[in-house]
Amino acid sequence: MAEVNKEPVKLVLYVAGETPKSLAAIRNLEKICSEHLAGKYKVEVVDLKKQPQLAREHGIVAIPTLVKELPVPIRKIIGDLSDTQKVLVHLSVEG
Repeated sequence: MAEVNKEPVKLVLYVAGETPKSLAAIRNLEKICSEHLAGKYKVEVVDLKKQPQLAREHGIVAIPTLVKELPVPIRKIIGDLSDTQKVLVHLSVEG
């Protein structure tokens, strides 16, 4: 098992309901993860319409926002994640 020491990438996507931009971000993130991080990621989607207090607690100022929590450093990217290469480079998770 060569990947034992490599922790999975933990991603949290903050959205607000089922807006077109939120749904696009979810779709784009699923595609990026399946193509570039297969089996090496955990994704949590947080709907800030259901849990608005988390926006303040987690420093979310715009949505959709993707946060890479692990491995550190924490990185954030705002938008619908349609530019795959930009997302991979910005989050330092080139597959």
